[in-house]
Amino acid sequence: MKRSAGLLLFHHTDNGLEVLLGHMGGPFFARRDAGAWTIPKGEYEPDESAWAAARREFEEELGLPPPDGEALALGEVRQTNGKIVTAWAIEADLDPATIAPGTFRMEWPPRSGQLQEFPELDRVAWFGLDRGREVIVKAQAAFLDRLAEHSP
Repeated sequence: MKRSAGLLLFHHTDNGLEVLLGHMGGPFFARRDAGAWTIPKGEYEPDESAWAAARREFEEELGLPPPDGEALALGEVRQTNGKIVTAWAIEADLDPATIAPGTFRMEWPPRSGQLQEFPELDRVAWFGLDRGREVIVKAQAAFLDRLAEHSP
């Protein structure tokens, strides 16, 4: 069973609580909005702790070090693909224009024999909780609900 771990940044604004989500890169998600946004996360092996993986993947996906601060455990969710995702929330500000996303390679177009490079996350943005629930991968919406329960 595949496992991923990630960090969900949040901050308080005049409009309420906002979370930082990333739009998944690559051709499959290029024209999608709903279900194409995620917390910055990635897979890890059993010999690595979920916490260490969450911090490593944040840096790999956004090109920025993970923020310091108190981490709120948000638990786990199982996505429809069977992957288990573990997340922590950290209060921090981040300017989406400062990201330098990591990349991945895949054959594109399919069966073309051509490898192309795509960003892991092609953009990141701050969302209010209601809008975030509309665009995030369905199972990950539970992280937003759990954060809301613990946030003033």
